[in-house]
Amino acid sequence: MSNNINNTTNKPAIASSTVTRDLRELDVETGNIYESLVIMSKRANQISNNIKEELHAKLSEFASSNDNLEEIFENREQIEISKYYEKMPKPSLVAVQEFLDDKIYYRNPIKEQ
Repeated sequence: MSNNINNTTNKPAIASSTVTRDLRELDVETGNIYESLVIMSKRANQISNNIKEELHAKLSEFASSNDNLEEIFENREQIEISKYYEKMPKPSLVAVQEFLDDKIYYRNPIKEQ
């Protein structure tokens, strides 16, 4: 699975806001809209957790126990990092696009029996 969301080909870009989707597109792979939604929601949770860990790691670099003038500059850097992450597409939108582009590996053990 790729977390790279840059649009380098003619594929549709990840929407930055809510898009109305045709339900028939979402259940083509699984044959069940609910199964498709579960797959996308689990992937969105994975993406969200990865982003959260990455953000906390970057922000922790600026953590300081001292109150001084340098903290003002550190806060600016923290704010810039936070702004960058706020502008990123929502994990649910990334997951839907990955699902539609067939970039998510999934399996259903019940169907494999």
